[in-house]
Amino acid sequence: MQCTSFPDDLVGLQADWLRTYRELARRPAAAGTTPLRRRLIALSCAISAHPYWSRPARAAGGAAELRRAARARAWARAA
Repeated sequence: MQCTSFPDDLVGLQADWLRTYRELARRPAAAGTTPLRRRLIALSCAISAHPYWSRPARAAGGAAELRRAARARAWARAA
């Protein structure tokens, strides 16, 4: 596993994405999920357009590492 350092704002965007996704998964479909779905789309766009990804070497496999970093940050805050 490679050790990658991500910018704080990028990890924050991914953490927001994970929180929004969990909230969407908990909410019944009839409860009006459109705002959450729109937020996921906006966050996905912000994550994929972040300047961090401008170097090709960072794009390969970086998304999985970013999710791990965001989950680690969430666990650290919960502890």
